[in-house]
Amino acid sequence: MASDPEQEVDARFSLANERTFLAWIRTSVALIASGLLAAKALHFNHDAVRWIVSAPPILAGALLAGDSHRRWRTYEDAMQRGQPLLTGRGLSALAVAVAGYGLLVLLVTLVD
Repeated sequence: MASDPEQEVDARFSLANERTFLAWIRTSVALIASGLLAAKALHFNHDAVRWIVSAPPILAGALLAGDSHRRWRTYEDAMQRGQPLLTGRGLSALAVAVAGYGLLVLLVTLVD
């Protein structure tokens, strides 16, 4: 893409960016729903343990929803200006957080 500000972005790229945004939103909704399900359906010996298991996905879903909009807007603006798209640095952090959360849930389940 040229950096001519009057040149319009190919609709395929803009729509691909939108589909990616919607995928992040679906992931956010799934995280929030799984946290809510954990809060309502799991029974541990202590309520604090239930919230340790259920609160992180709810919080992560909310944060991810907000970040997905920021990413969508940043990429859309970069495409409009003809600039390269930056890679997401937060994806590694998300992978590590989900792995850590999985280990936490396993530990809590084994201890309870």
